[in-house]
Amino acid sequence: QVQLVESGGALVQTGGSLRLSCAASTSTRTFSDYTMGWFRQAPGKGREFVAAISWRDSPTYYIDSVKGRFTISRDNAKNTVYLQMNSLEPEDTAVYYCAADYRGANPVMGERGYSYWGQGTQVTVSS
Repeated sequence: QVQLVESGGALVQTGGSLRLSCAASTSTRTFSDYTMGWFRQAPGKGREFVAAISWRDSPTYYIDSVKGRFTISRDNAKNTVYLQMNSLEPEDTAVYYCAADYRGANPVMGERGYSYWGQGTQVTVSS
């Protein structure tokens, strides 16, 4: 089992930056063996893939709309994954969730590819 807790969401102006954090607590397995992802859900819409970082060698993946603006990273010593968000736009407004999958081989599979989820943190970007 993995417990995930997101933090860092806030109200920011267009063009601003935020760094989201997701702290993981594992039982018998090691955090470094989990592929980690970030998803978001805007009002009235489904949950959307945003970014992911794999467990092996940490390659990263992004949805086209955030490439060049968002950066996903992980610190295995701290059991934490981050999402650095720059040049924020009103369209980025959503609840952001982190997710985990044990040795996940397909990080961009979508929400069905992740077994564990956090409760989410609200990001609001004002125009």
